[in-house]
Amino acid sequence: MLRSAFAVCLALLLAVALPSRAQVAPETLGQGETPTNVILMIPDGYGPASVTMARDYLRWRDGTTELAYDSLHIGSIRTFSSSSRITDSAAGGTALATGEKTYNGAISVDTSKQAVATLLEGAEREGMATGLVVTSRITHATPAVFSAHVADRGQENRIARQQLNQDMEVLLGGGRRHFVPQSVDGSARDDRRNLLRTARDRGYAIAETADELAQAGDGPLLGLFSDSHMAYELNRDDTQQPSLATMTEAAIDRLSTEEDGYFLMVEGSRIDHAGHGNDAAAHLHDILAFNEAVKTALNTAKADENTLVLVVSDHETGGLSLGRNRDGEGIYSWHPDVLSNVTASSGVIADSIRTIRSSDAGEDEKERRIVGALSHFTGISDVEDDAVEKLMSADGSFTLSRTVAAIVNRKALVGWTSHAHTAVDVGVYGYGPGAYQFIGNQDNTEIALTLSDLLDADLRPLTKEMRSERAAVGR
Repeated sequence: MLRSAFAVCLALLLAVALPSRAQVAPETLGQGETPTNVILMIPDGYGPASVTMARDYLRWRDGTTELAYDSLHIGSIRTFSSSSRITDSAAGGTALATGEKTYNGAISVDTSKQAVATLLEGAEREGMATGLVVTSRITHATPAVFSAHVADRGQENRIARQQLNQDMEVLLGGGRRHFVPQSVDGSARDDRRNLLRTARDRGYAIAETADELAQAGDGPLLGLFSDSHMAYELNRDDTQQPSLATMTEAAIDRLSTEEDGYFLMVEGSRIDHAGHGNDAAAHLHDILAFNEAVKTALNTAKADENTLVLVVSDHETGGLSLGRNRDGEGIYSWHPDVLSNVTASSGVIADSIRTIRSSDAGEDEKERRIVGALSHFTGISDVEDDAVEKLMSADGSFTLSRTVAAIVNRKALVGWTSHAHTAVDVGVYGYGPGAYQFIGNQDNTEIALTLSDLLDADLRPLTKEMRSERAAVGR
């Protein structure tokens, strides 16, 4: 009650404050209103510096001074888990999906490994249509926490089975390998289950390319556009995969036909993966792809006036900084133009370099070709000798791609502190009915608790019911 009262007072203060271009407009906050639909958008691994990176890049590129949701910035969340000051996506996602603090690696179970009801399940119970749209495997941590309950995020085969039992109308992302039987090339299953056949039997249309998504008929839809994660946006033109904005639009179109409203979770998953790799260009372009998806959601909300769009990250990844020391000197600059010249992720560039290294050419010729490949993909031709030596010798599944990323970062004056997550607070952006209730700094669990109130979907009795059912069948 106190927090709600504070939110109302703060919204009133916003209404009388002197206007500014980036200020939250009170009419966008939906005071006293409740939404019919909720679109929860999660840019995984997206911290404060990531916001600035995208805005600076767009200002350099075409003079854009604000992101589509800058004026909707209403607060921030704390992201720690029950087991660490630095959360993983499973615990951070569980907090956003259930309102429950739990340990790193947990998928919508509490610290005693008991299932906790999710917002998606609560929405289903209220008769709403539901959907998940991601660029990771659909069985990965964030989509999993809304649609499954397992003690360990690595149990993706089990997660896939549970997801098909949720009666969701839309599931779009990667992760085909967890839905096809062991006998199929690329499968990650250890059994003969064919979950694609199961999905078809339950009425799902199956899409595996952008064209198939566009042509999918009515009814439930399962789109699996890659065996594992979908491509980084930088690499997507070489695939037949749809963009995140296209998938978001397809999901909204399908869900908005339901009379009782809908709950949709959209994740820009690979923003996080690029952060882990310290790949600034891939990080940037997946952010821009996510921004386009947010525009799609906001256009819907502005048109129907009964949809809440909430944008909130689960954590920051990589400890991104714009500006860094180079050769011991702090430089008051960073260079978006350097990132604009990069045409592929560091992983794709590393694969090209591996091909050159495995050729029969002499060492000098290999070095020349490697520098040429780096220049082709990044526009960087003045590669220092020690960097070339690292490109020639770097080994291991991630070391070479991180070496490539480091060369780009140095040129762009972009810094990173980690290949893991960090503990910084992350932003909250809101538009539509009920958005005012998210004003201020709060724990990540409050996002789910407030959304469940707005949806009139009390998760506590549903949790008790789920546990009773599981106990009855010995699970």
